[in-house]
Amino acid sequence: MGDSPSFKDIARECIADLIPYKGGKPASDLRREMGVEEVFKFASNESPLGPSPLAIEAMERTAKEANRYPDSGCYYLREKIADRLGCSMEEIVAGSGSNELVNLAMAVVIDPGDEAIIADPSFIMYAIAVKTMGGVPVFVPTVNFEHDLKAMAEAIGPRTKAVFVCNPNNPTGAMIRRKEIEEFMASVPDRVLVVFDEAYYEYITDPEYPDTLRYVREKKNVLVLRTFSKVYSLAGLRVGYGIAKPDIIEYFNRVRLPFNVTTPAQAAAMASLDDPEQVLKSRAVNDEGMAYLKGEFERLGFGVAESYTNFLLVDLKRSGPAVSKRLEEMGLIVRPMKAFRLPDQYVRITVGLPHENERLVEGLKRICASGEGDPKA
Repeated sequence: MGDSPSFKDIARECIADLIPYKGGKPASDLRREMGVEEVFKFASNESPLGPSPLAIEAMERTAKEANRYPDSGCYYLREKIADRLGCSMEEIVAGSGSNELVNLAMAVVIDPGDEAIIADPSFIMYAIAVKTMGGVPVFVPTVNFEHDLKAMAEAIGPRTKAVFVCNPNNPTGAMIRRKEIEEFMASVPDRVLVVFDEAYYEYITDPEYPDTLRYVREKKNVLVLRTFSKVYSLAGLRVGYGIAKPDIIEYFNRVRLPFNVTTPAQAAAMASLDDPEQVLKSRAVNDEGMAYLKGEFERLGFGVAESYTNFLLVDLKRSGPAVSKRLEEMGLIVRPMKAFRLPDQYVRITVGLPHENERLVEGLKRICASGEGDPKA
C-alpha cells in the first residue's frame, strides 16, 4: 500500500499557513506535567474572583434543563442587555464569548484578498479570523504601546473591509481617549466596518473613555464587542455580545450557529447583570492588585506599561521564556508574548488575589536574585 494522501492537498490554502491560537497554560496542565499541586495562574486575564452568587444559583437552577436546547436567539439576555444600554434588542447579538463574534464579523465582510487593519501588537484572534476567510491582515505598529489611529486610517485601501480597535488594548493595556476616537471615526470611510473590542470596558472609570455606542445610534457601520468573561468572572461559560445597527445584526444571524450560547451561560449572564456589587468588588480587588504589582515590578527594575485593564505588560529586561519556565516550576503561570509579536523579554501578567500576587512577586525576586534569564549572566 502506498502512502496515505495528505490532507493538506484538500485543505484551503489560507488555513495551512495559520498558527493555532494558544491560550495561557491551564493550571491542570501544569499539575499534570510538573506534579505541582498548588498553582496560581496569571496568564489569561481572568478575574481572580468567582462568579456572582446570583450567577452560581442561576447555573445550578438551569443545569437540570441540559436535556433541552437553549434559546437560540438569547431573547431574555438580549432584552436585559438592551434595557441596560438603552438600545433595542435588534441591535444585540449574543455569542460564545466575544471571540465568536470576531469570527462572525469576518465571515460576514471578508472575501478572499480583502484586508483588515489591526494594531500591532493587539489581540491574536483578529488576524486568525481574517486569515481564516482568506483575507489579509494589515498590521500597523503601535506607538508607545498605543494604537496609532492616524496611521491605521491612512492604511485603509480599496480592499479594506474592517478595522479592529481594541480599547483598552490586549496585550498592552493602553486606553484610547474620546477625542482620538472621534478624529479617527471622522476619517474612516462608510464602506469599512469598525470593530471596537471593549472586553475590559467595566474596569474603566476614566471619563475620557469614548462612548462608542453613539456610533451605533448614528447608524454607522460599527460593531461594539463586550463580554462576561472578565469583570463578571464567567470566562468558563463563554458568553459575550455585540452591539450594532439592526442590518449588521441581521447578517450576523445568517452565519451564526444556532444554540451558540448555552442555557446556564445565558442565565448566569442575566443574573450577573443584576449584581452590581460584582463589578464594584472586581474593580476594587483589581485596583489594589494593580498598584501593588506595578510598584513591586518597578522596584525589581522591570518596565511596566500603563494599563487600564486587569493585567500588566511587563518588560523583564531578561528572557521572558526562561523566566516563565522557572515560574512554572514554582506553580506560577504567566504569559510570554512571542505569539503577540513582541520581543522575548515581555510577559503579560494578570492581577490576582492579594496572596497570589505576593506569591508571584516572591518568585520573581528569587529569579532576579539568582540571575536566571539575565542576558548579562
